[in-house]
Amino acid sequence: MRNDLSIPGRIAYGLGKGLIAGLAGTAAITIAQMIEMRMTHRKPSTAPIDAAQKVLDVKAINKSKKEKVSNEVHWAYGTSWGLTRGVMDMFGLKGWPASLAHFAAIWGTSLTMLPALKVAPPVKEWGGKTLAKDAMFHLVYIVAAGLVYDALDD
Repeated sequence: MRNDLSIPGRIAYGLGKGLIAGLAGTAAITIAQMIEMRMTHRKPSTAPIDAAQKVLDVKAINKSKKEKVSNEVHWAYGTSWGLTRGVMDMFGLKGWPASLAHFAAIWGTSLTMLPALKVAPPVKEWGGKTLAKDAMFHLVYIVAAGLVYDALDD
């Protein structure tokens, strides 16, 4: 964190770095998911738009718009999680310890939020393979976001 900036400047700097890191993490997880979908012939998840529809109490107009908006929600959600990394830095949590805490926050939220919104079954019904794949995708996000965040440090 840059100490030569005012407090508002340091906050903006950390949050800006976090958004860039979140964007990089989202790009990485998206690429990993695209590779997995191509290998397994799995269709894209509708969980992002399904969750957004429930939280915002809105409905998609049609299937093609639903797929497009689901992708947009995925990118906005993933990018915004980078802000958490910036906040951690402001409180002195850096490097791999910050990445571990970031992973726990993101994956923990995913494991609780999606079943709570009823857009995914309860975690106990996922099975080991699905749970491991989900953990791997979130680790890809965290590693990419953490590396980019730390690379942006002065």
